[in-house]
Amino acid sequence: MVVSRRDFVKWIPASALAGAAFASAPLSWHDRLCLGADVLRERGMACILLWMQGGPSQFETFSPKPEHANGGEIGAIDTAVPGVQISANFPHVAQVADRLAIIRSMTASEGNHQRASQLMHTGYTPSASVKYPSLGSLVHQQIGDRDVELPGFVSIGDRGRSNLTRGGILGVEYDAFTMQSPDRLPDNTVPTTPEARYRRRLSLLDSLEEQTDTASLRQKIADHRNVYKKASRMILSPQMTAFDLSEESTAAREAYGEGDFAAGCLLARRLVEAGVTFVEVVSNGWDTHQENFSKTAELAGQVDQPFAQLIRDLEDRGRLDRTLVIWMGEFGRTPKINPRGGRDHYPKAFNVALAGGGARGGQVIGQTDKAGTAVSDRPVKVPDLFRSICSSLGINADDENMSPIGRPIPIVDGGAVVEELFG
Repeated sequence: MVVSRRDFVKWIPASALAGAAFASAPLSWHDRLCLGADVLRERGMACILLWMQGGPSQFETFSPKPEHANGGEIGAIDTAVPGVQISANFPHVAQVADRLAIIRSMTASEGNHQRASQLMHTGYTPSASVKYPSLGSLVHQQIGDRDVELPGFVSIGDRGRSNLTRGGILGVEYDAFTMQSPDRLPDNTVPTTPEARYRRRLSLLDSLEEQTDTASLRQKIADHRNVYKKASRMILSPQMTAFDLSEESTAAREAYGEGDFAAGCLLARRLVEAGVTFVEVVSNGWDTHQENFSKTAELAGQVDQPFAQLIRDLEDRGRLDRTLVIWMGEFGRTPKINPRGGRDHYPKAFNVALAGGGARGGQVIGQTDKAGTAVSDRPVKVPDLFRSICSSLGINADDENMSPIGRPIPIVDGGAVVEELFG
């Protein structure tokens, strides 16, 4: 007899679940597998995705090859974990490597930016017939706290990437709330009239829509009302102060460093503390077809300090075990340097780094051959990664959502949990 995790949870007394969920000791991966989404929602599980738009080179990030010609000119440095080296571009992250799990054996098949980005955001190869929901949308749907008045899914630094942060078959309710800049309050979120008048205007809008509520427009009207309802609830909420970085001390800002990505990481920490379930922070510009070494050094300089400080900050505040931090891009870069001094697209072998959320730090999973051309040990495919993310957050990866034509779509199709991640 095979028992699903969902059925197993139903057999456990609610009092036992509550006791496990709120115990002072951190939850192990196996503990999370035994907890229902409602309990994990109360516990406040969250995920922060640090997205390196463009495809970061594995050689100049977390899979250096200093002893091979393909390794390039940046070199490698020791980390807080004996025997583990990463690129010299990341001295701050090297200091927190004992909290980091690095997968050096990611492998996929999509080498086009748009298709690969969709694959790494949804777990599915893009399809013309199905609009697969983003990872953030799925996490929001599965374990988002319905009582939090802020959006359950926030994307920071989004530049024309809205197709990667949509709810797809889940509906517009699960689209990301996008922010261009983390250093100012979101646009159009401060009412320009007194609250009473604002609410009267909303009532008038409802009345107007009721008069045009025909069968052909019913779903569009429902979606429109839902968006307005969520937006109104948000902008009238005292929780909006979570978006205000001016409340942070100068020391806190300096600890994260300068720039939009640094401010985005600090804002991500504030948002998950306020109850937001999924935050994506985007670093743009990693498509290094030319001048790879100088460009990756510059980009890493923007990412290194805030990435490391985010891990420290979450840990110091007792949130790291309840927050999975993921660093990744859509693919890696070619082992050989092209004539323009760059590296081209390479999905065959690349890396992903994770911290928190029950992931065991201080380890490297998988490896590539000496030249970095192919995975030589422990290949990890995209469905494997997504199942591991779901396990970290207590989500049943086999849960299904229904497409508009009545086709059940599992959260993750195939794959297996990378159990080494959780020790």
